[in-house]
Amino acid sequence: MFGFEDMGKFFLSLFLVLPVVTIIHQSGHLFFAKLLGCHVDIHIGTGKTLCKVGPFCIRKVYFVDGWCEYKELHHKKNGKVKKVLIFLGGSIFNISTIFLVNGLILQGTLNPSIILYQFVYFSVYYVFFSLFPAQFVDGCPSDGKAVLNIIFNKPLEKDPIN
Repeated sequence: MFGFEDMGKFFLSLFLVLPVVTIIHQSGHLFFAKLLGCHVDIHIGTGKTLCKVGPFCIRKVYFVDGWCEYKELHHKKNGKVKKVLIFLGGSIFNISTIFLVNGLILQGTLNPSIILYQFVYFSVYYVFFSLFPAQFVDGCPSDGKAVLNIIFNKPLEKDPIN
């Protein structure tokens, strides 16, 4: 049962764990974009920009959402496989950290805790909803929808790769 004594864990999870999972996810997109010669700006949160550090733009409501601003992804030199890797990069990083955390717990390097449980939970959540093929209200596709779009050459209204 969720009680008043759980509020500290809730706020820690909301204001620290979820943003870390978001940063890991967006870093996956950034990693593959850089590796494959593309440019991506990362936006952590929503609302007014607080600061920009390299490709990372931290916004006022940093614990809600995260997204990539793809640039140079439309060039002919960027084939389907490269684009698919960039869109799957976030989920690849999240899945990798899930295995890493669970592996370190199994080895006894990390002790199981509610924070690590929440980290894995939010990582699974992120992977599921980013790969679920959906088009958002603003017309942008989820990572899964973008991958299907690339594979089947079906452009969307606000597809960042066209």
